[in-house]
Amino acid sequence: MLALKEHLISRGHDVRFLSSDVMLHGVATLADRTCKGYSDRRQVLTQTLNLSAFRALRRELREHPPDVVHIRMFLWQLSPLILTALRDVPVLFQAAVYKAVCPNGLKILPDATQCTSRAGYVCYQTGCVSAGTWISAMAQLAMLRRWRQNIDAVATLSQAMARIFEENGFKDVLVLPNGIDEAPYCPSLSSSPLVAYAGRLSREKGLDVLFDAFDGVRKRLPGARLLVVGTGPLEDVLRRRARGAGSQVQIEGQLEYADLQERLQEAWVQVVPSVWQEPFGNVSLEAMIRGTAVVASDVGGQSELVDDGRTGYLVRPGDVEMLTEKLLRLVTDRAHAEALGQAGRQKAQAFFTRRAAVDRIEQTYEKILASAR
Repeated sequence: MLALKEHLISRGHDVRFLSSDVMLHGVATLADRTCKGYSDRRQVLTQTLNLSAFRALRRELREHPPDVVHIRMFLWQLSPLILTALRDVPVLFQAAVYKAVCPNGLKILPDATQCTSRAGYVCYQTGCVSAGTWISAMAQLAMLRRWRQNIDAVATLSQAMARIFEENGFKDVLVLPNGIDEAPYCPSLSSSPLVAYAGRLSREKGLDVLFDAFDGVRKRLPGARLLVVGTGPLEDVLRRRARGAGSQVQIEGQLEYADLQERLQEAWVQVVPSVWQEPFGNVSLEAMIRGTAVVASDVGGQSELVDDGRTGYLVRPGDVEMLTEKLLRLVTDRAHAEALGQAGRQKAQAFFTRRAAVDRIEQTYEKILASAR
């Protein structure tokens, strides 16, 4: 959203950014206005009824009346109550996760299988959320349905995500994928094969599948290495497992964006083994613009980003043998890895530049404004 703001300002628009203070912890000056947010148990209540967000938005609308309001992720901190203040303002809601149709935002069950049910009692019945969270989440979704007419257009990041929203009651969902800034081509692969993962270390990301698959890779190719960058609830478990693999598996923890990209430049392949319906796949797109081959689970937006066999490979989510096979094809053939990486870079440059993404969003604003007029 900060990148979008910067690009829209460069095109002559006046843009202001509102967020909760917890979302911008340590960098609150990046927002033009903030409301109070929480990352502890109080969030269970404020995600449904955040009076601070409502008041902050109402002051913003009064002091800086906008032509259009663009909402991104608001159902964790900026509760549906803000929609009551937007009755007379054209609104675009661009969903980045599934929170508007799923209490935990993942559309995945505790056993890591896809959830195909509409949100309701089943969310508590399956153990996806606790009783208290379920009550709050159902109230939140009811409020969203009640005031949804105050949203003029709903957009998602991929066609796969749009289908899920439409299956859960949304109509005429637009697709506005993310864009990526241009980056230098990085063909300088490491001397020894390097498999890389960057992202949150959590259940839905399929890290157990990756580690199992890499065990098979290093047995066939002892010189191969695995680099894992990120943090999350599974970090301690994965670090213990990495110690068993010696120097072949390295876990870096969380890195700043520039440091992350530098560490990933030598990767022969970047792997995205998610078991949930990835809404888009920013990590895959970042790899593609660098010229790195991608092996990703054939789920969600990943299926639209990666062209199987041309820019990388798509594998069945949770399929260890298939992931092992595709990784071996790349780490045993440097030229093949480079060729797929080059094709991925060409696709990213052709379809997913930041300029193209902002063009699409700007055109959507114009359509909303024309309809409102």
